[in-house]
Parts: sequence; C-alpha cells; structure tokens
Amino acid sequence: MALQGVTTTGIYCRAECAARPKRQNVRGLRSAAEGLAAGFRPCLVCRPDRLPNLGPKAPAVEVAQALRLIAQGFLDSATTDQLAARVGYSPRQLARLFAEHVGASPDFLARAQRAHLARRLLDESDLTVTEIAFAAGFASLRTMNRVMAELFRFTPKELRAKRSRRDPLASVDGGLRLRLPFAGPLDGRRLIDYLAARAIPGVEQVDHACYRRTTSNCGAPGVVEVRDGGDGQHLELTLHLAAFGSILEQVGRVRALFALDRDSSAAEQTLRSDDVIGDLVRSAPGLRLPGAFDPFETAVRIIVGQQVSVAAASTVTGRLAERFGEAIDAPLPGGLRRLFPSPAALAEARTEELDMPRARARSLSAFARAVAEGHIDLEAMASLEQATTTLQALPGIGPWTAQLIAARVLGAPDAFPASDLGLRRTAARQLGRAADLSEGELRELADTWRPHRTTAAAYLWMAQPAPVAR
Repeated sequence: MALQGVTTTGIYCRAECAARPKRQNVRGLRSAAEGLAAGFRPCLVCRPDRLPNLGPKAPAVEVAQALRLIAQGFLDSATTDQLAARVGYSPRQLARLFAEHVGASPDFLARAQRAHLARRLLDESDLTVTEIAFAAGFASLRTMNRVMAELFRFTPKELRAKRSRRDPLASVDGGLRLRLPFAGPLDGRRLIDYLAARAIPGVEQVDHACYRRTTSNCGAPGVVEVRDGGDGQHLELTLHLAAFGSILEQVGRVRALFALDRDSSAAEQTLRSDDVIGDLVRSAPGLRLPGAFDPFETAVRIIVGQQVSVAAASTVTGRLAERFGEAIDAPLPGGLRRLFPSPAALAEARTEELDMPRARARSLSAFARAVAEGHIDLEAMASLEQATTTLQALPGIGPWTAQLIAARVLGAPDAFPASDLGLRRTAARQLGRAADLSEGELRELADTWRPHRTTAAAYLWMAQPAPVAR
C-alpha cells in the first residue's frame, strides 16, 4: 500500500485517497511509521491508520525479524539494545537499518504501535481509557495521553468521544473482541480449515468455523478465538483472558498465525498466469500458508509430522501436550485443557517418554534442547538460508522439515519442501500425469515460481482433496 505525506496540510494518505493534492506538495513514504515520525497526521478520509501494520508493506530481510518482535510487544518489556542483540546487530546497526528501510526508529515504531492499538480499542471496545492504556502496553495513562496527543492531535478521551464506530463490538462471555485488518485478499475460512485438520488436541480446537486455542498472558492462562470477519477486510478476534494487561503479544501472535501481514497479492499476480498452477490461483484468490502462534509449538508439530499422516501427527503432538504441558484448571470450551509444553519441558523429557519412533524422539529432544539452551532462536533467524542451515545441523532434521519450519515460522516467501508427497502429487495432477513427480522434477518446476514458492506451495497443498503428511 503506497503512502504519501502532504507537506502543505501535514497529513499522510493512501496513494489512492479521494483527496488529490498537488504533486509538488507530495512526499513518498516507506511506511506509516515514517509518516508519523515526520509529524504527519493520518488522513480522516482514507484512514491510513487502519492499515494492517505501521511498517513497510514488504519489509527487507534485514529488519523483518525485528519488526515481527516489535509487533508482538517485545519492546514493552525490553530495550532497543536487547532487541538489537536478539536479532544479531549492534544498536547502531539496527538504528541505521530502520532509518534506511522503515523511516522510523524501533522505539518510535513501538510507541506508534501501542497508540494505534489503543485507538482501535477506543473505537471497538467499551474498556475504560485507563484499562486501554495498560491493554495497549503503555506504562501509564499519562504516557498514553502524551503519545496519542503527539500522533493524533487528540487525547484518548477526545478520540473516544468522536469514534466513528458507534457500535463497539459487544463482549461475549467477558471476552474482548477486536477486528484485525489484513493486507490484500485473504481466504480466512480456508485458513481455518487448514488449521482444523492440524489442531493439537487439548491446545487447539475448531468448531463452526471458529479457531480457538489456549494461551498464556501475564502469567495466567486464557483462550483466543478467531473467526472470519465476513467483510473481506478483517478477521474477528475474541480474547478470554484473566486480565487485559498488554494484549499486544496476543494480537501479534494471532496476526502471525493467520499471516495477516503477508500480502500475497504480488505473488498471486505473478502465479495466476503460470501454466501449471495458474488455474488454482485464479479460482481461489487469497490463499496463504499459516504462520505460527507459538514458533516452538509449530516447529514441534512439523518435526512430529515427518513421514506420518496429518491426523497421526496431531494425535502424537496432543499426547505430548497432555503429558508435558501445563494443565488449566478452569473449564474451557472445546476440550481445551493444556498449554503447549515449553522447550525446557520437552528437553528434560527422556526420549522413551516422548512416545514416538526412537530416531524422531532423539531429533525432537535435540531440537527442544537447542531452543531451551538458546542455541536456536526461532524468532530471530534472519533468512531462509540461515534457518535451513541451522536446523539441518540437528540430528534427524532434513530439508523437508527445515523448509517447512522456515515457511511457517519465519514467514520465508520462497521456502519450498520439494520432497513433500502432497506437493509432488498435486503438481503431477496439474500436469495431467498419473504418477507423482519426483523430488528433482518438482524442484526444477518450482524454480519457475521463484521468489514466490511458499505461495505456490500453499495453492498446491490447499488444492488437495485430502490431507497428506505435512
């Protein structure tokens, strides 16, 4: 989404805004955060403040992981120096990269993100202004008042008084409901169907097109629920939490799981004319491969899924959760009763307790130990190459596992597990062949889909009539 600042009015707009300023008065912006940092206010006609995120539409790989961590509230409890260390840069390097690719500092982006979440809560909830300050991650009401006045030229109370939505989303069973906007087309129902087939018993559940799962917020267990918003622009999130303190992490993790910030429209535009999968893309716009709510959980689910069916992988992962995950005493819907095990819990388990083939148990144990001891940071890998090299150094993790973890956890746009049976089978069907493609044949074919192979894989997988090991 192209953005522009209008120097004569001090407002920033979407490029397609109905208000048409003179060209000489327009300044291009790399992100909404850059506009805010430069002192521009969001336009009240095209509402660029309602864009899915404040960062660049297609972030450079150098800043992608830092942006993801900020989106999940990392800077609510850490410093920019700690953020830089987490993603492998010096503080000066990180500041330079953000100036180059984002147009705003990490600290400014985090403040603006809290302010925009607060504005959404002011519009869509009946939480008090004080409750909203802490839910959005501000240290105090005074801080929120100051930041929002700087960015929007109005105090929170003034924004609440003039909110455009006179019908705030009603609470359901004490839950907090929010609309989550997304970039580009998104087939939310098919995403939920994909997750339903892979739900971990006791941790995740899908019922009546509603995805729900357990989570932990501020040290207390809770449940998140996600439904398709039905308007082609939003998903609807309901948070059932003991307290609504700093919900930014929960919002960020849901956004990551449903890939809401991965605008696949450019990939679809390219792939829709492809001779092999073009008909799949044209017939089902908006398919995306899900990301990860909990990177460790998703990676474990993928490791367990090596060479077994989708259903079997869900069953085995559910047993891990039942045996090693923290029990939730409160009654929850859909049989939800466990938090997913921590890396330390699985690292400390004996391989025979993992209840799976010995080689896979050793692989899972080595992976959990590497994460628990800090040798692998799933949320700070900077590139597809780094991720696959690091993961494949562990016993029992090959290209299929590493590529799929990179696609879902890292959000790598060009990951492609060419040995996957489902991909080879569907590609053969698209070519009119009875026999599955070989790994080499599929890899050669997939070279024509670069740099959008993850989106191509999503279409091949989701076009399958039945789940295959994945």
